[in-house]
Amino acid sequence: MPRSLSMSLLTIGAALSMTAGVALAGSDTIPAAQILNALKPKSATRSLSGTQVDPAATARETSFLNTVRNRQTRSLSLGERQEIADIAANKPKIDLEIHFDYNSADISKGSTQAVQELGKALSDASMKGSTFVLAGHTDAIGGEAYNQDLSERRADTIKTYLVEHYGLNGSDLVTVGYGKTRPKDPNAPMDPTNRRVQVVNMDTKTAQQ
Repeated sequence: MPRSLSMSLLTIGAALSMTAGVALAGSDTIPAAQILNALKPKSATRSLSGTQVDPAATARETSFLNTVRNRQTRSLSLGERQEIADIAANKPKIDLEIHFDYNSADISKGSTQAVQELGKALSDASMKGSTFVLAGHTDAIGGEAYNQDLSERRADTIKTYLVEHYGLNGSDLVTVGYGKTRPKDPNAPMDPTNRRVQVVNMDTKTAQQ
């Protein structure tokens, strides 16, 4: 094989590997270091647009988050779920494909490592004091109420696992379920890629300069 072709194939292979690592955490579990990197606060002062943190907006976000801490997931109103989504839109986040037993909120054995890697990342010293949203999502198979309930139960399961196995503070983990209302791939709502747990770092701090 010509050397130039060989190098091209290696480059393409590396690019595909990196892309898969960001998107998947099933059989190809995302390592803790990669989760940690995705959830690190971004520096506002390095923004090309010169955008700075708005103290008033930050205060509003903090005030709202304090109202949903320690709340039961199913107690959140539609408006509160929407507000969490709005705040999370521009925060550091990562989608993890965590599988559960069929028609259950029990984590499947094949996804245990994925949750463990998440636990390692969130318990890292650099994440201390941050508030994280654990958002459960389903595909479009099944009714709306059924999927909403399932997404809430699964988000709660992840929170319980992280608190019990990694000693994380439960008040720093806000759980929310979106059922099938926010598919990752709107063009294929029944695709398994829509079944995921999205983790968002809601911390209002920015990275060190």
